[in-house]
Amino acid sequence: MLATDQSPEEEQPRSQTLIMLTGLYLFLLLISIGSYGQPIALFGQLLEGPPARVYIVVNSLYGLHLFLGLWQRQRLTWYLLLTYNLFETANTLTNLIWLPRGELERVQGVPVDPIWLVINNLATVAAIAWVSHLIYRQRDLFTNRSPYLFFNS
Repeated sequence: MLATDQSPEEEQPRSQTLIMLTGLYLFLLLISIGSYGQPIALFGQLLEGPPARVYIVVNSLYGLHLFLGLWQRQRLTWYLLLTYNLFETANTLTNLIWLPRGELERVQGVPVDPIWLVINNLATVAAIAWVSHLIYRQRDLFTNRSPYLFFNS
């Protein structure tokens, strides 16, 4: 193949940050799949049983799209990543405010320290904000403008 036959995705090398983000979202996908059947906190409510399983399936499919989109450097995925991180931030903060600690203790079967609950949730929000910042700074590397993951036009 001649150098002029290369697509823009092949001309630009993958940054270390993009590789690590791809690995991070693969890890998050595996965590999501692994939580199938477990109760899930969603905007101040604890989902259990079939609603939790449906949420996990949808979240896992979305996570699969994010992982594959990062792998393909799809421009649409850049927007979806930032939207997903905003959703997760809003969910985390809403759960921190509205989800009763007694519900968490019931599901976990152990007492929950309120101070560490706040610290862990705020640390999660800070980590999501940092990852979102990294994603935003990598926007120029999302060169695949095709709206499809497997059919580049």
